[in-house]
Amino acid sequence: MTDAVVDAAAKMQLADAPVDPNAPKLVLDEETGEMVSKGELKKRLAKRAKKAIKEKNKDDKKNVAATTAAAQDGATPKKQTPKPEEAPIDTQAMFKQGFLNDVYNERPVKPVFTRFPPEPNGFLHIGHAKAIAINFGFAKYHGGNCYLRFDDTNPEAEEEIYFTAIEDTVRWLGFTPYKITYSSDNFQKLYDLAEKLIGLDKAYVCHCNDDEIKLQRGGEKGSSPRFRCKHAEQSVEENLQKFRDMRDGKYKPREAFLRMKQDITDGNPQMWDLAAYRVLDKPHHRTGSQWKIYPTYDFTHCLCDSFEGITHSLCTTEFVLSRVSYEWLNKSLGVYEPMQREYGRLSLSGTVLSKRKLKELVDRKFVRGWDDPRLYTLIAVRRRGVPPGAILEFVNELGVTTSNSIIQIVRFEQTIRRYLERTVPRLMLVLDPVPVVIEDADEFDGSELTVPFSSKNAAMGDHKIKFTKTVYIDRSDFREVDSKDYFRLAPGKTVGLLQAPFPIKATSFTKDETTGKITEIRAVFDRETKKPKTFIQWVGTDGSRKCEVHIYNPLFKSENPAAAEGGWLSDINPESEVVYPDALIESGFDEVKRRAPWPEAAGESELGKGGPESVRFQAMRVAYFALDKESTDDKIVLNRIVSLKEDKEKN
Repeated sequence: MTDAVVDAAAKMQLADAPVDPNAPKLVLDEETGEMVSKGELKKRLAKRAKKAIKEKNKDDKKNVAATTAAAQDGATPKKQTPKPEEAPIDTQAMFKQGFLNDVYNERPVKPVFTRFPPEPNGFLHIGHAKAIAINFGFAKYHGGNCYLRFDDTNPEAEEEIYFTAIEDTVRWLGFTPYKITYSSDNFQKLYDLAEKLIGLDKAYVCHCNDDEIKLQRGGEKGSSPRFRCKHAEQSVEENLQKFRDMRDGKYKPREAFLRMKQDITDGNPQMWDLAAYRVLDKPHHRTGSQWKIYPTYDFTHCLCDSFEGITHSLCTTEFVLSRVSYEWLNKSLGVYEPMQREYGRLSLSGTVLSKRKLKELVDRKFVRGWDDPRLYTLIAVRRRGVPPGAILEFVNELGVTTSNSIIQIVRFEQTIRRYLERTVPRLMLVLDPVPVVIEDADEFDGSELTVPFSSKNAAMGDHKIKFTKTVYIDRSDFREVDSKDYFRLAPGKTVGLLQAPFPIKATSFTKDETTGKITEIRAVFDRETKKPKTFIQWVGTDGSRKCEVHIYNPLFKSENPAAAEGGWLSDINPESEVVYPDALIESGFDEVKRRAPWPEAAGESELGKGGPESVRFQAMRVAYFALDKESTDDKIVLNRIVSLKEDKEKN
């Protein structure tokens, strides 16, 4: 055996042999997506730095000219200050300072009680993650508790599937409700208070239609004076009798409804005699056919907050005007008064979040369901593999103010990418495999390599894979014709295989005459080249698994689908999903799956706690992936979470 072969055998790391300290440490060239030695990356960065300096010199000349001109005008040129290093994210920062700290200081009580009160008529989206994080996080930070309260006052739109999905999502994000309550728990209590409001001459039964109500409120664009409905002049006794007739089913829907007698002259529309109760001919999922009338949000919400002793009622700024009616009703009835304050809502550009549009996408088969990974419902984001901890980190990064936030998807993906970089293991995956037969690798065929799950975090451990004479590389890593600026495999060219004993040099290849595709590459070990310029990933024939890989791209082509010519549906991206049906993944995947969730955080806080999407990893040189729920013991289906680096075309 030659010295070179002996050296190579040592690198094979049979069984638990230590890692060869002389093996080149590989790093990712983010510009090209290639794994290269530190020396090679240094050379490339030096070249790019020279180019950047040239560009900077051009900019400096422009700046000098501008500064000179400013000086001539008597202005003082501004000093350039270096950018501070990025500090690690403090996940409690949004409660320690700014808007939420001010809110607490307005009412600095203990214990704090908040609530997250979704309507169970749809699946939560990414904007709701902010509401969950704020309400549960605010209470927790101040040593209090948060209710999960289902605002189930509209039986026409509510389904059991939404109740289940909402609770599951809250727990997945890592929060435990103090109690799970329902507005319907309080139907009798709410009814009694409605009668009390009538008795105070602060509510009346109205029979007006929509056009009449619109006219009372100032007509089209407030073009006429506002005036109160004539039914407001009814006596307390008449209103009470009519309200009881509503309760007893003597009116059909829209024939009568209870209105609060507020202040029609107030400039705030939320004081223009809002509806408190309406007739609905629909059984309720919890109370059955017991009730023929149901309270509105404007009547229910503030009173349920009061019943539960909510100290800080936190909601989005769309309810700013509602604060007046919220306080008016609680004060009028003489009940405990919570404090309502409003923060800016979170939305994403480049997608749609409205229930109506999401339903149309699902119904018309543009997507495969409400959890299609291209959507931004929380069940879809979860299925795609985004960790709950990354979502919470995103919310904390943005902070909380009274301004609404419309954030680009690429910024959300940047947070996910940074989070995954430090929390998930690394494996080798080949999307479009082509076999490479290494003709002189007989002595290494079937030998074991010990490979770390992370080059940065030793605590993740390692795993074993087998090196084989035939390996698979990605079709994109081979070219029939070489070029100067190409650093991967080509005839007569050398490239490194990650963790392999030697680089390989391609000697020949064969093609399918019909398709023109490469069907096999022949290669030999290049035993002379110690540090090749580039390393690529590979998968051996022993222990590797076939898998179906879904690469998800943006569902829409533009940042604002609503403004697209021809309507928002004409903006759908035909390349939003690319499927690789014959991808191959190395055997280390089984170990990653066994040890999931990756990472153990938020609602996936311990071994085995988490769905298939908690099996996450970085496919080196490819992207971050998670296991899809359609996977079986015999078939692996993977979803791309995010790319390894931001797609510059998205900017």
